Amino acid sequence: MPAHLPTILATSGGIKRGSRTEFAFAPLVLHAIELAGVDARRPRLCHVGTAGGDQRWWNGLWDEAGHAAGIDVVNLNLFPMPSVEDVEGFLLDQDVIWVGGGSVANLLAIWRLHGLDRTLAEVWRAGVVLAGVSAGSVCWHVGGTTDSFGPDLRPVTNGLGILPYSNGVHYDSEPQRRPLFQRLVADGVLPDGYASDDGVGLLYRGTDFVEAVTEIRGKGAYLVHREGDQAMEERIEPRSLPGAS
Repeated sequence: MPAHLPTILATSGGIKRGSRTEFAFAPLVLHAIELAGVDARRPRLCHVGTAGGDQRWWNGLWDEAGHAAGIDVVNLNLFPMPSVEDVEGFLLDQDVIWVGGGSVANLLAIWRLHGLDRTLAEVWRAGVVLAGVSAGSVCWHVGGTTDSFGPDLRPVTNGLGILPYSNGVHYDSEPQRRPLFQRLVADGVLPDGYASDDGVGLLYRGTDFVEAVTEIRGKGAYLVHREGDQAMEERIEPRSLPGAS
């Protein structure tokens, strides 16, 4: 069942330690399911782990967490080859596509090699909710900050650009993130954009930012925009999701 408008939930969170499983779906993943408007059947979520190298053990933990949550989870792997013949058809059959963290630079290169940049844009327009964490947040935007190239963060500027903004992830938990993101916006390397503390998600309908939501109370989202040769930061107070800690 497609969302009523093309929808993206770009986050710095989504999973938590499970009680009987290695991890469990936290409120941000569950909110992505809610945004899809699934009714009268089990929701379908496709986990895409390209940024982490399509590790099968990690896919297995997603399967396990999905089973515990009553969500049908499938995995799209691109190593050593796409795991399904018709990737677009496979993705169109999902309610939510959740992209995991890791190397956003590698993710973008691999996706373009296999045409997923075009496919994901089509799937988004069809109403499948696009979502993800870290690399799976930055990828939908023009760019952001990344540790893809080493421990010293660098800009990535070749995101899919479905959203015409920059994106800052892990804004409160990694010391380099905030000052670099602001400097890149101030210098015009990145366009104006939105940033999220850990546990916060940014909701877009079409290409419009709608609201910030959080699974951890007290965390924030931020609009960072250029004025002259400086970056100005405005805090956006997130709405707490059901089950927020």
